[in-house]
Amino acid sequence: MIDRLVAFDTTSRESNLALIDFVRNYLEDWGVKSEVVYDSTGRKANLFATIGPADQGGVLLSGHSDVVPVDGQAWDSDPFKIETRSQKIYGRGSSDMKSFIAVMLAKVPDYLERPLAKPIHLALSHDEEVGCIGIRSLIEILKPRAEKPRLCIIGEPTLMQPVIAHKGSRRLRCHVHGHEAHSSLTDRGVNAVEYAAELIAFLKNMARRKRAEGPFDSAFDPPYTTIHTGIVTGGTAVNIVPKECRFDFEMRHLPEDDPDAITEELKHYAATLLPEMQAVAAEAGFAFEETNVVAPLSAKDSDEVVQLAMELSGANSTGKVSFATEGGLYQEAGIPTVICGPGSIEQAHKPNEFIAIDQIRQCEIFIDRLIERVR
Repeated sequence: MIDRLVAFDTTSRESNLALIDFVRNYLEDWGVKSEVVYDSTGRKANLFATIGPADQGGVLLSGHSDVVPVDGQAWDSDPFKIETRSQKIYGRGSSDMKSFIAVMLAKVPDYLERPLAKPIHLALSHDEEVGCIGIRSLIEILKPRAEKPRLCIIGEPTLMQPVIAHKGSRRLRCHVHGHEAHSSLTDRGVNAVEYAAELIAFLKNMARRKRAEGPFDSAFDPPYTTIHTGIVTGGTAVNIVPKECRFDFEMRHLPEDDPDAITEELKHYAATLLPEMQAVAAEAGFAFEETNVVAPLSAKDSDEVVQLAMELSGANSTGKVSFATEGGLYQEAGIPTVICGPGSIEQAHKPNEFIAIDQIRQCEIFIDRLIERVR
């Protein structure tokens, strides 16, 4: 099953429909009906299926179908064809996170063989890697249902250790509008690139302050909110005072830290620059656009879903991670969620991505225990 799933090139820029159709047909062969929720383009889709009594809450096993690009990476084998070496399975998505999906699908005959007192739900999403975009439409369908899943386990790679929290993600774009002039007459222009640079430097100082002053949570790595600028574009020629500049920045914030406060601090600083800009050109200024928000996940060791994951995995402790998942979105929809899956995030997104076969075995044991638990 891992081989079949990895063979589908579901890089986020591509369609995932071939994989979704394969899974839907596979489930139908076992007599399991599924819902397919398409995006606005019709090129991508989520899938949701229920095995067991539909009038019970049950446990949702959820994973994303998309993977990151392999462009420019030096692979020793075909990234879309698994290769097994030294008790490791290599291939794009082997760790993040098609092996988990493969185990939950390969166990379908076992779900059906034993009468389940509570259902096991299966969910596949698209476009997780580009901002947890796809799952939102499926969650909107599940949210109003009286018997939506009671608990959710997302199989992101955590070495089969329950993860109870992850940082939130907030991405914004700032458009800086200046005024063009000949570079010999800089006093008659408003340099959009330079004003963008002032805001970027302000963000860097905010990031330094977070690093030095917190708030802190030592369970995260790094243990504070991070801020960084990832993209800058602007100007047309070195002898023209640039009229436009745009930069994209991101916050990865602790669950208890307020990203709105960070944004407002930057906007307040930008407002202090406006008089100087508009003294030259009244139209000069800044416009901010929020491009993506992923809610943080925050659960407690005592929560039912966490206790379940600890029981199934055999773990005696939990962890927190800095990477974002769909977990915060499920939690916002009233579905308590924990992250627990095979493989290591250290292998994800890299050339020669792999998963240890022992991790797959541990995931199989996890699912077998779940089946026994809901009988």
